[in-house]
Amino acid sequence: MLSYYFQGLVLGAAMILPLGPQNAFVMNQGIRRQYHLMTATLCAFSDLLLICAGVFGGSALLMQSPWLLAPVTWGGVAFLLWYGFGALKTALGTSIELESAQVLKQGRGRIVATMLAVTWLNPHVYLDTFVVLGSVGGQLAQEPKRWFALGTISASFLWFFGLAVLAAWLAPRLQTARAQRIINALVGIVMWVIAYQLARDGVQHLQALW
Repeated sequence: MLSYYFQGLVLGAAMILPLGPQNAFVMNQGIRRQYHLMTATLCAFSDLLLICAGVFGGSALLMQSPWLLAPVTWGGVAFLLWYGFGALKTALGTSIELESAQVLKQGRGRIVATMLAVTWLNPHVYLDTFVVLGSVGGQLAQEPKRWFALGTISASFLWFFGLAVLAAWLAPRLQTARAQRIINALVGIVMWVIAYQLARDGVQHLQALW
């Protein structure tokens, strides 16, 4: 059964490694050393729920209900545009130190809410867990399916905690004004690029439905 575990581990890593909203948010919290382990835990457990739902039957629901993904897609576009605007505003601000200090005053509740939005309003998460992982794992027998799901879940936990700890370790080098400008500019651009891709896919999806 270990072969199914490693199959899930490799495929899960391939799904999660590209820079996206979740990774950017966890990295930022690690650099700020503010609730970064809590953020990694919530991201990993969110992935656990989504992976289990996708592998153990959720993919069929998504494929049978094409309208289900539309509100998530456009909600994700709006959120990513707003988040990217905030990051770019910080990067281009005249007082990056003041902006960073204001960000560090964010409470636990706001960080949790942002993390949930970054995760659950990102349609790519559903496509990765329900369509890709669900289509592969859903074809397996019950016992191999459990090992496959465990492998993908392990990849998520290892990645998010590794990213949070590494970002916190590198924080002294990444908390300079110049580094903060570069990081925020990169995050803002990534968010807007993903928002554009989601909007384009959303339009194509609506055209196909009509």
